Amino acid sequence: QVRVVESGGGLVQAGGSLRLSCVASGSITVINTMGWYRQAPGKQRELVAIITSGGTNYADSVKGRFTISRDNAKNTVYLQMNSLKPEDTAVYYCNARGVRTSARIYLEVWGQGTLVTVSS
Repeated sequence: QVRVVESGGGLVQAGGSLRLSCVASGSITVINTMGWYRQAPGKQRELVAIITSGGTNYADSVKGRFTISRDNAKNTVYLQMNSLKPEDTAVYYCNARGVRTSARIYLEVWGQGTLVTVSS
């Protein structure tokens, strides 16, 4: 079974930085797309950034401040978050799509999320 586990969340002051990590495990051979989404209290889950072999895509609200990167050998994706703002406060979820294992293909796998709180 494929699992996706996030880490790196926490409390930071506005203007500060955090780095989130997400590791996918479970006899994985290929992952098509990995990405980060977030959900603030009372709001819908939204895309933050995704990365594929073809490149990256960011939400307008984080462009120039956040950077997504990936280590395919480790099935790991990172989100470097700089110049954090209070409005970045949310639970951040890792997402993996098109996950191929020796037994099957998983269309989509979600992590349980990691909380990022930015104080003003």
